[in-house]
Amino acid sequence: MSQVNWNNYACRDYYDELMAAPGQPRESAGELCNMLARFSAEELAERKTAAEIAIRTMGITFTVYSEGAMIDRAWPFDIVPRIIPASEWRKTEAGLKQRVQALNLFIDDLYHDQKVIKDKVLPAEVLAQSVNFRPQCVGVNPPHGVWAHVCGSDLVRDGDGTLYVLEDNLRIPSGVSYMLENRNVTKRVLPELFASGKILPVDDYVAQLYDMLAAMSPRPGDDPQVVVLTPGIYNSAYFEHAYLAQQMGVELVQGSDLLVDDDDVVYMRTVEGMRRVDVIYRRVDDEFLDPEAFNPESMLGVAGLMRAWRAGKVALANAPGAGVADDKVVYAFVPALIRYYLDQEPLLPNVPSYLCMFEDDRRYVLDHLDELVVKPANESGGYGMLIGPRSTKETREEFARLIKANPRNYMAQPTLALSTTPTLANGLPQPRHVDLRPFILSGPEIHVTTGGLTRVALIEGSLVVNSSQGGGSKDTWIVETDDKAAVAAVKGA
Repeated sequence: MSQVNWNNYACRDYYDELMAAPGQPRESAGELCNMLARFSAEELAERKTAAEIAIRTMGITFTVYSEGAMIDRAWPFDIVPRIIPASEWRKTEAGLKQRVQALNLFIDDLYHDQKVIKDKVLPAEVLAQSVNFRPQCVGVNPPHGVWAHVCGSDLVRDGDGTLYVLEDNLRIPSGVSYMLENRNVTKRVLPELFASGKILPVDDYVAQLYDMLAAMSPRPGDDPQVVVLTPGIYNSAYFEHAYLAQQMGVELVQGSDLLVDDDDVVYMRTVEGMRRVDVIYRRVDDEFLDPEAFNPESMLGVAGLMRAWRAGKVALANAPGAGVADDKVVYAFVPALIRYYLDQEPLLPNVPSYLCMFEDDRRYVLDHLDELVVKPANESGGYGMLIGPRSTKETREEFARLIKANPRNYMAQPTLALSTTPTLANGLPQPRHVDLRPFILSGPEIHVTTGGLTRVALIEGSLVVNSSQGGGSKDTWIVETDDKAAVAAVKGA
């Protein structure tokens, strides 16, 4: 029976999250690697099968849209966790808090005085051509001055070990339910490793989410009525909507379950009659949220909802209009925004970026399309991108035309040597590229998840981690350790 031999693990070309070199685990990963080294390929396969059974039993699914069809699939999961030492995570957590604080101040400024434009920190044309700026939100003062109550910031590590922020998701970030369920599945599959207490827990997220939502209530003296608003069962993130509602003990509703009365109050239809709603955790995009204010043909939202929100009769998370900062061009200005609003230096770096709206940057991008990753400003899920080193001449020519036609809509970044982490393939751990999406809750206080959702490119050599495009995920462990004995044990295993 073959066993895991870390001396044969090929981690030389990239920064690996678990292994410093073949046969040499990082200190925080010593205990895990030591245990895996004792497993045969058959034992690993049994644990993998146990995880797959648990996922099916627990009903953990996601929806893929393919050729006009909606396919419900079991959540793709790898049993080998990604490990980050707690000492590093504390610095990352502080950087994420700083970033989201600046972004909320930025959004609030844009819908009020626009000082950031007047002081020429952000070019006026960036705002003028923003597809996510909502004039309907001008002058609104959401509770605590917070617009992006839930933020999912994607982090990547380059070849030298530097952790970068790749983008900020401030509209309707998804994935936290999979982070929580990944932990539940891992506890079933690798229970031995949780006995030490070194792996920090993640299960306080749901309570923190509820407390943050409840603190937004326009009736602070009463027990708030919180609901989760979903587009319905055909939405790709419906599992998450239902999961979070169930875990928080609140109602999961669709637009047809709610109405706004003449008093600008939102009510929920129940078998016992109408019940007032105080806070809506909405998972419906802005343009479908209220047919009175946005798309008049929308059947997903609630007529008059914006009216109720502007009147302060209901709280919405995330606030409409928060997506103005969820723009890959705005992303490039976040370090400047941190300096402007907080008078601080950024704790987490951005990936170096080229904005095609600037002539010099555009010329460089057009001359180096075969080397860069080009992204449209407002796409998500990995769609609409050009990965230069893997592109065809025809694709590059098409992107050159798109950039020239609408330069504001495109930005580019160097192709990073994304870090890898051991992932089961053909029965044994092999390096696969990963990113990380922590979730930041902003209310009276700011909370960051302990780790986040690690997404992994399951295909060898691929940099695409999105589940909709063949990626998977794994549990993320933030580990408190100063134990070097486990590392020594693995070196001798």
